[in-house]
Amino acid sequence: MNTLLLQKTKSVGAALFSFTAFLLFWHFGTYDTQLGNFIPGPIPVISSFFNTFVEPIGGHSVLGHMGVSFMRVLTGYTIAAVSGIVLGVLMGWSRYAAAVFRPFYEMIRPIPPIAWIPLAILWFGLGEAPMIFLIFIAAFNNITLNAYEGALSVDKTLIGASKMLGANSIQTLFTVILPASVPAIFAGLQVAVSVAWATVVAAEMVRSQAGAGWLIINGQLVNNTTQILVGIIAIGIVGFLLATIMRALEDRLCLWNKRAT
Repeated sequence: MNTLLLQKTKSVGAALFSFTAFLLFWHFGTYDTQLGNFIPGPIPVISSFFNTFVEPIGGHSVLGHMGVSFMRVLTGYTIAAVSGIVLGVLMGWSRYAAAVFRPFYEMIRPIPPIAWIPLAILWFGLGEAPMIFLIFIAAFNNITLNAYEGALSVDKTLIGASKMLGANSIQTLFTVILPASVPAIFAGLQVAVSVAWATVVAAEMVRSQAGAGWLIINGQLVNNTTQILVGIIAIGIVGFLLATIMRALEDRLCLWNKRAT
């Protein structure tokens, strides 16, 4: 127990040291230098970040913009998680499903989410739908691939044993294949939540009026570097929190498969 506490303390200390070193490097790199003419230092940026909690930008505080982006990501991510897990496990479980769906999936998987922006506008118009669609595409590819690989790599001995005990194909799917695929599915979910949150910047380029990505885009339009950095900080904080929550859920729900690290 003491060893575990010591390891956590060292990890927190290392993180604080690296963060402090980054702030110092940023401060001295921009303080009374040529670079400081183009990039504000950490003090005005952090001060502006906290000021935007009470002083709205474009009708919302920074928390409001983060909340708008979060709801968009949550909607697209949820749809991607449900459809991606179902499709991935289905393709890994049934060779007929793989023969039907995998060629189409392999065609769309290499396409970056940003490439879908023109079609998203054409199909869904200007509003929330195209942004949610882009987030969905970004998350769907990672979730589907990991669910497929997880279902495909299930020990064939376990599948054979379940059939010998009288389980039919559906029972084998829900009692053997799906539980054994959970670690791989969670790995895909964790990667997908980070990718989905990063995609929100591109998604909010589609004529958005609010959101963390909008802060960056609007700051670029008005040549406000401080606002751009505030938006970047907001995106980074929420992305870090989402990744941390997903790791905590994985550790809680997959205790039997904890990673050695």
